[in-house]
Amino acid sequence: MHVVTAAGVILAVTVGLSLIGFARPALIERALFRPYWFLPKRQYWTVISNGFVHANLAHLIFNALSYWFFAFPLERVIGSARFVALYLLGLIASNVGTYFQHRRDPAYASLGASGAILAVLFAEIVYFPHSSIVLLPLPLPLPAPLFALLFLVFSYYSARHPRGRINYQAHFDGALAGLAFVAITDWPAWVRAWHAVLH
Repeated sequence: MHVVTAAGVILAVTVGLSLIGFARPALIERALFRPYWFLPKRQYWTVISNGFVHANLAHLIFNALSYWFFAFPLERVIGSARFVALYLLGLIASNVGTYFQHRRDPAYASLGASGAILAVLFAEIVYFPHSSIVLLPLPLPLPAPLFALLFLVFSYYSARHPRGRINYQAHFDGALAGLAFVAITDWPAWVRAWHAVLH
């Protein structure tokens, strides 16, 4: 028996809209987050819509796989309602810093779900601090905290050498949003994570 989950619906919608966007670039153009036009043109929906489209197939596959590893275990622990709230918070929070940094740049636009995925990843680490993932062709499992750290290091480097419309700076805001969400909604999880790490 197949159970429909919120994480599964979000993944399906993201993959579907991204693939449609590759064939119909007008969809991506409408979904882009443009800080300069956010208030003047009331493009409020773009703080959400930009997270459901991607720059290219490689961008989509990497994000989808990262999401796949961490989203489903997390939803089973926190429930669908809180998972959706976390994901939407991650999307919105990941655009806050971008807005203030680029609100005077009419040419700037960004897309991608990475900010929300980092929120999911860092929240999952609080609940499962000893979790790991297998990334081929690496022969050994990679601890999730190390994967998260490498993700941020890659984001920092990429933000210093930006290409295309991928918003690497949003990754840090998303990660902080995920940690803050757990701290606010389930502080005992933080306590358990610290005990698990220190003992």
